[in-house]
Amino acid sequence: MAEIHQIAHLLNETLNSNGEVVHNATEQLDRLSVSSDFPFSLLSLATGDGNQGQKVAAATFLKNLMRRNVYGEGHSAPFSKEFKDRLLDSLLRVELPILRVFVEAFSFVVDAEFVKKNAWPELVPHLRYAIQNSDIISGNGNCGLLTLNALKALQTLLKPFQYFLNPKVAKEPVPPQLEQIANDILVPLLAIFHNFAEKDLANTGSSNIEIESVLLIVCKCTYFAVRSYMPESIVPLLPSFCGDLCAILDSLSLVESVSSEGSQYVRLKTGKRILLLFCALVTRHRKYSDKLMSDIVKRVLHITRFSANISKLDHLSERIISLAFDVVSHILETGPGWRLVSPHFSSILDFAIFPALMMNAKDILDWEEDADEFISKNLPSDLEEISGWREDLFTARKSAMNLLGVISMSKGPPMVTDSHSSVSSLKRKKGEKKGKDQRCSVGELLVLPFLSKFPIPSDANASDTSISDNYYGVLMGYGALQDYLGEQNPEHTATLLRNRVLPLYKVSITHPYLLAAANWILGELASCLPEAMAADVYSALLKTLVISDCEDMSCYPVRASAAGAMIKLLENEFLPPDWLPLLQVVIGRIDNKEEEISMLFQLLSSVMEAGEKDVAVHIPLVVSQLVDAIANYMPSNIEPWPQAVTQGFATLAVMAKSWQNTVPEEDEEDDLNEKWAPDQKTMAIAFSALLQQAWLGTKELVGDDGTSPQSCIDDASSMLCFIIQSSTSNDVLLELKVSDLLSVWAELIADWHGWEEAEDLAIFDCIKEVVSLEKNLGLPNFFIAKMPSPPAPPVPEKSLIENMAAFICEAISQYPSAVSRGCACVHILLHMPCYSSDTEEVKRSLVVAFSHAAASRFREVQSKPCPLWKPLLLAVSSCYLYYPDAVQTVLEKVEKGGFMVWASAVNSISSTSFTPNTSTESEIKLTVFTLAKVVDQLLTMGSSTGGILRECFSSLLASFLRLKEIQEEKGTDEEIEEPEDEEEEETDDDDDEDSDADVHEETEEEFLERYAEAAAALKNGALAEEGDSEDFDEEPELGSVEDLDPQIILQSLLERYHGILIKQESLSPELISSLLSIFPEYTTFFQ
Repeated sequence: MAEIHQIAHLLNETLNSNGEVVHNATEQLDRLSVSSDFPFSLLSLATGDGNQGQKVAAATFLKNLMRRNVYGEGHSAPFSKEFKDRLLDSLLRVELPILRVFVEAFSFVVDAEFVKKNAWPELVPHLRYAIQNSDIISGNGNCGLLTLNALKALQTLLKPFQYFLNPKVAKEPVPPQLEQIANDILVPLLAIFHNFAEKDLANTGSSNIEIESVLLIVCKCTYFAVRSYMPESIVPLLPSFCGDLCAILDSLSLVESVSSEGSQYVRLKTGKRILLLFCALVTRHRKYSDKLMSDIVKRVLHITRFSANISKLDHLSERIISLAFDVVSHILETGPGWRLVSPHFSSILDFAIFPALMMNAKDILDWEEDADEFISKNLPSDLEEISGWREDLFTARKSAMNLLGVISMSKGPPMVTDSHSSVSSLKRKKGEKKGKDQRCSVGELLVLPFLSKFPIPSDANASDTSISDNYYGVLMGYGALQDYLGEQNPEHTATLLRNRVLPLYKVSITHPYLLAAANWILGELASCLPEAMAADVYSALLKTLVISDCEDMSCYPVRASAAGAMIKLLENEFLPPDWLPLLQVVIGRIDNKEEEISMLFQLLSSVMEAGEKDVAVHIPLVVSQLVDAIANYMPSNIEPWPQAVTQGFATLAVMAKSWQNTVPEEDEEDDLNEKWAPDQKTMAIAFSALLQQAWLGTKELVGDDGTSPQSCIDDASSMLCFIIQSSTSNDVLLELKVSDLLSVWAELIADWHGWEEAEDLAIFDCIKEVVSLEKNLGLPNFFIAKMPSPPAPPVPEKSLIENMAAFICEAISQYPSAVSRGCACVHILLHMPCYSSDTEEVKRSLVVAFSHAAASRFREVQSKPCPLWKPLLLAVSSCYLYYPDAVQTVLEKVEKGGFMVWASAVNSISSTSFTPNTSTESEIKLTVFTLAKVVDQLLTMGSSTGGILRECFSSLLASFLRLKEIQEEKGTDEEIEEPEDEEEEETDDDDDEDSDADVHEETEEEFLERYAEAAAALKNGALAEEGDSEDFDEEPELGSVEDLDPQIILQSLLERYHGILIKQESLSPELISSLLSIFPEYTTFFQ
C-alpha cells in the first residue's frame, strides 16, 4: 500500500492557505495516484480517525480520481472488485459530510460498471442486505450500517434510470438491471415504507426526522424507477403505494411558512416528490394511473385550495401548490381525468385558481425589492434572459394560469351556436372524435362570465384596494386565455380589451400593478388582435412607456412590460399606424436611466426590423443620436463593456442591416439615390466615430502592445461592413479612417476564439466587403504589412489578408456552423485577381494554411458522409489549383495517403448519388478543373495509382457533361417555373383552408418513433456536424478562375494523354456515347 502517512501529510498540505504549497502537494498526490494501492489509502483516510478536513480532502481527491478514471481521455482499467466492495461498505458507514462526497464518487462507478456494462452482479444483493440490516429498519442502532446511507446508495443506483438509456429505440424495454433492483429491493422496501408511513402519520405529535427522511428517499427512488420505465414487479403495488402517498399529502400543512430545519420541512419535500411522481404516472403510465385517478384527483384538488395562503408560505410550500395545479392540468388531458375534474370546474376557479391569480403581499414585496424578479415571475417576456434552472420561477400563479388555459379550451355540453362560433376540441374525452357538433368551450360558458363579474377599478372606487387586488387576478386570467382567444373571432378579443383592459389606461389615479399586467396582456394577445385596434393599443402602451415613478413606488415594471408588449406586437406584425411617435418616445428616453437603456435598445431593434421602409427614412437621425448616447457609456478600460454598450452595438447593427435592405438599387431613379447617399454617409461617419472610440482610443490608452476589446465583434463587423460599403473613393476612405479600423478589426478576429458563444456570421460578410474594397480602390497593408518604426524590432506585423486567413482557419477548425462560410471565404481570398509576383509568397502561405485547416477538419468527419464534406473538399480543391505539390504535401502530413483519400472523396461529391453533391455551375466547374489537375498530376507522377486514375477520369468526364447540361438549361427553368409557382401558391391556399378542418394529432407511438429517429441522428453525429445548411447552396466565387474554359482544359488533357487514358482506363460506353454526342470532334480520341 502507498505510504499512507505521506498521503495524509500531503492532504493536509492541500488545506494550506498558501497557493504554492497547495499546488506542490496536489502534484505529488497526482504522481502517487498511479499506484494501485492509492485509492485504498484514500478510502482508509476518509473513513479513519483523522481530522475532519483531512477526511473530506481524502474523499474529494478520491472522487476526482474516479471521475478521471471514468470520464478521462485515457481508457483506464475497470475498477477492481475489492475496491468497489470497499467503497460501498465505506459509503454505508460514513458520517454525512463524507457521505455526500462518497455518493458522487459511487455514482461514477455505478454509471461505468453497473448501468452501462451490467458488470457488478454483487451490487444489488449487497445493497439489499445492507438496507434490511441497517440501523433504522432493523432497529439495531449498533449494527454500523446506516439506513439513510444505504438508501442514498439506492437513490444513486436508480437515478440513471429516470431517463431512457437508449433513446434510439422507440419502445425501449425495461432494463434488466432496473427490473432486478425493483424486484429485489424496491418491492420489500415499499412494504417497509407502508409500515413507516402508517406509524408516522398516526403520531399526532412531532414526527421523527429520520423516519421522514426515509420516506422522502424512498419516494425519490420510486420516482426515478417509474419516471420513464415501469418495472413489472412494481405494478401490483401501485394501488397500496398510491394510498400511502395520498395519506402523506393529506397530512401536509400549507397554512404558513415552515422552518427549513425540522421534520415538517422534510415532510413538505416528500409531498413535492409525490406530486412529481403523480405527474410521471399520469403522463407516462396511463394504463396504470387511470385506476388510481379518483384518489389522486381528490388529494390534488384539496391542495390547490390552499392557494389563498400563498403570501404567507415559503417557497417549498408554494411549489407544492404549483405542482398540484400541474397534476390537475395533466389529468385533464385524459378521458377519466376529465370526467372526474370537470364537475368541479366552478369551485376550482373560485376557490383555487383565482386566489392564486390575485395580487398579494409577496407580489408587492417583490415589486419594491427586486422589480426584475417580479417581472420574471409574473410578466415574463422576451426581454428577459433566464439562465440555469430557476425553480423559483415555477410559481403557483403560473401553474394556475396554465390550468385556467386548459380548462377554458375544454368543451362544455352540446349547444346550438351561431355561425360565427369558432372553437376547437383541444381537450376531448378519450375516444371522442372531432365531430361537427357545435359545443361551447368552458371558456365561454364559465371562465369569461366568472372574470366579468369583478368591477373595473375607477376613480370612484380607487380607495378600495380589494377591487384592484381582485382585478389584478382578472388580468392574469385574461393572459391565461391566449390559446382560447386565439381561436375566437378577433372582434371578440377586441371587445374584451376595449371593455375590460383599455379603460385602465384612462383612470386618473395610477394603478402601477394593474397597468403592468394590462401591458403584458396586450403583448400576450398580440396574435389575436384585429388591425383596427392598433391606434388604441399603441397609444396605451406609449403612455405607460413614459410613465413617471410615483412618489413612493417605482414604475419600472410598467415601462418594462410596455416595451416587452410592443416587441411582441411587432413580432406578430401588429404594426402601429404611425412610426414617428414611437421612435420619438424611445429615442427621447435612452439618456434617462441606465438600467432601462438595454430594454429600450431591444425595442428599437424590433422597430427597425418590423418597420423596414417605413422607418428607414428616420434611421440616419436615430443613428446619430444613439452613437452619442452609447459613447457616454463607453468604458475607459478594455473589458467588459456594460450592457448598455453591448445592446447599443446590437441595435446599431440592426439599423445598418435595415438600411442596407431598403436602400434603392443603382438602376433605380437617380433622384432617389441622390437623397439616400448623403444619409448613408452621415451614418457611416457616426459608425466610424464610435468604432474609433472603441478600438483606436483604447489602443492609445494601452499602447501598441495592448489588445483592443473583443466585445461585440459581430455587431461591430456589421457596422464596419456598412462603412466599407459607403467608401466610394480614396478620400472617403481617409475621412472614415477605414484602414486604421480594418487593421484593428483584423487583429481582433485573428485572435477570436469565442465559437461556443456566437457564430459571428457578420465577420464573414465583412471579409467579403474588404476583398471587394481591395479590388475597387486598393488598401494599404492588405497583402504585406508595414515594418514597425524603430526602436521596435524590425519584424513586420501581420497583413490584413493574413489576419483574415487566421480567422477563417480557426472557423473551419472549431465550429460546424462556421465551416461552410469559412470555406466560402477561402474561395474569395484565393481567387482574387489582385495578386502579383510580389505577393505570390503570401498566396502560397494562404494555400498551405487553408488546405491544412480544411483537410484536418475533413479527417475528423470523413468516417461517414455528411454535409460538411462538400465545402471542405472544395476548399482544398481551390488550394490545389494553385500549388498542387504544396497541397499534396499538406494532405500527406495530415494523414498518410491523404492525397488519395481527398481525391477519392472529390469523386464522391461529384457523383449525383451523393448527398449533398456538387450541384451548382460554379461547384461543378471547380470540380472539373480540380479533377483535370489531379489526372494530370497522377499521369505525371508515373507511379502505380491503382483505380484512382480511372475514378478521377470517369468523374471528370461525368462532371464535364453535367456542367454542359446546366449551362444549356440555365435561364430556361426560371421562365417555366414562374407561372407554376403562382398557380401552386393559389392551390396551397385552398389546401390550407381544407386542411384546417382536420389536423392530424400525433399519437404517442408516432411521438416516440420521431424522437427515436432524432436521437439516432444525434448519436451518429448527423445533427451535430451538419453546420449551417444555408451555405451549402451558396456558389463558390471563382474570381479569376471563372474565365478558364473547361472544354479547352479537357481537350488539352485528351490531346496529351488520350492514348494512355483510353487504353488503360476502362470507361463506360454510356459515358463515352454521351460525351461524343455533345462533342463529336472528340471521336478521334476514342478510336
